[in-house]
This record gives sequence, C-alpha cells and structure tokens, in this order.
Amino acid sequence: MRQPRLFRLRGPAPLRGARDRGASAVEFAGILPLLLLVAMAAIQLGLVGYAVQQAGTGARAAARTASHQETEGLYAARGRAAMSDWTGRRARFALSAGGEEVRVTTTVTIPSVIPGLGSLGEASRSATMPRD
Repeated sequence: MRQPRLFRLRGPAPLRGARDRGASAVEFAGILPLLLLVAMAAIQLGLVGYAVQQAGTGARAAARTASHQETEGLYAARGRAAMSDWTGRRARFALSAGGEEVRVTTTVTIPSVIPGLGSLGEASRSATMPRD
C-alpha cells in the first residue's frame, strides 16, 4: 500500500522574500532627497544664527571703539576685525552719535546654501556705548 504524500515536489522551492530583493535600496533612493533637504535646512538655520551672532559681536566692538574720541573713525575696521572673515566681508556699519552715547548698527548679509540663490536677507544688530 502506498503512503500518501504530505507535500508535492516541484523542484526547488522559491526563496522566501526573493521578490523583495533591492526594495530597501529603492526606498532609500526615494527618501534621500528628503534627507538632503532637511540637512540643508538645518545648515541654513545654523548660518542664520551665526550671522546674527556675528552682527552683534561686530556692533559691540565697533561701538566700543567709536565711544573713544581719538579712535572714532576706526569703528568699522575694529568691528570687522572682531567678526569672522566671511561675515566681516558681508558686513556694513552705521554710526549714529548723539550727545553722550554712540550707537553702531551692524548689518550682515545672510548667505544661502542653495546654489544660485544669492542671499536670504540680512541680519542686523545694534550696540550703544557711552562716550568717554
């Protein structure tokens, strides 16, 4: 008497998940532009914060220099010297002296990490110092 077969033999059984090969690479390629966009946005946000911080540093240094009568004309050079090179090149200084105080406003152009896009505006900070 013949024993019943519990399973059929049809050649090699297909590997489990064989149709899923390469799916993770395709998913990664699909999500990569989004990851790059998020990374560029984070870098751009850091550049904005750095430009604002550097504008404040330059304004304080320039106001400190302008508060001295003998070095009032050197305020922009001293403000740029207190800033990093790339922000100092993008900075403008405005002096408003009145009475017992000197006020310097520093404006820095914010660069863009996206090629072809010139700038994202300006960061401006002011500092006031009493005259000597």
